[in-house]
Amino acid sequence: MTSPIAAPRAPAPELQGLDGLVREPFSRRGFVMTTVITGFTLATTTVLAQAIHTDATGLVAGEVQIPTSDGNMPGYRAMPEGNGPFPLVIVIEEIFGVHEYIKDTCRRLAKLGYCAVAPELYARQGDLTKMTDVQQIVSQVISKKPDAEMLSDLDAAVAWAVKDSKADGNRLAVTGFCRGGRATWLYAAHNPKVKAAVAWYGPLGGQRTDIQPKTAAEVVGDLKAPVLGLYGGADTGIPVADVEKQRDAAKAAGKTVEIVIYPDTPHAFHADYRPSYRKEAAEDGWKRMLAWFKQYGV
Repeated sequence: MTSPIAAPRAPAPELQGLDGLVREPFSRRGFVMTTVITGFTLATTTVLAQAIHTDATGLVAGEVQIPTSDGNMPGYRAMPEGNGPFPLVIVIEEIFGVHEYIKDTCRRLAKLGYCAVAPELYARQGDLTKMTDVQQIVSQVISKKPDAEMLSDLDAAVAWAVKDSKADGNRLAVTGFCRGGRATWLYAAHNPKVKAAVAWYGPLGGQRTDIQPKTAAEVVGDLKAPVLGLYGGADTGIPVADVEKQRDAAKAAGKTVEIVIYPDTPHAFHADYRPSYRKEAAEDGWKRMLAWFKQYGV
């Protein structure tokens, strides 16, 4: 689903990223999604009973509106009650939107003392609250999101969290799942304020387009933060050879990258609401993620 064409508006001001670079304004197409998904995504036919539920006791948790260059982007925030400031983790969604699994991940982090914010990055491209077909989501939503816009939206989420959510911008981490894992690599190469990044089975290759011009493999030399990559050895979409090549390229470029490959483990092994969930790998990856954050000051 694509958004309606808006009437012409005055040009937007230039956008300055957190890295100090001035960028061209994006076209103003409006937001198709104005709220995040209630419950779990409709794009998975079965939600398993194993899905983890974390309560909000002791937390400030719920949907938020994040100002961007062209309107408010919906998202979800969870943080401890109290004065803060709290270390900040930006949580980047799968292709399915900010649904209950992503919200719960934010609450898990908040229980540990973090301010966790998950922006709905695809709110302009299509209404993920209604879409049920995975291929439709990929072709009509995911492939239509410009990387430059995605990075700007993540910058906006960081700026909002620091201003309005008691978050400490000097203790900034990012983590993402599936397509969000790819975005994690890109954001670690974009924002020099990121202290630590953890990519869960993020695609490293893929098709290049005018609006998505670089793969995660192609930004490894530009990394500005240490990256931990968590991958499944039985992931049919991300060859182990590509993961090992990413590790070797980072080492050659003098970047701090650690790769963990879980044998006989499929894609989306952390997604506890799906049949792909692997408890042992998911729990080990979570512990490694927290240790990575702590090691690098988040």
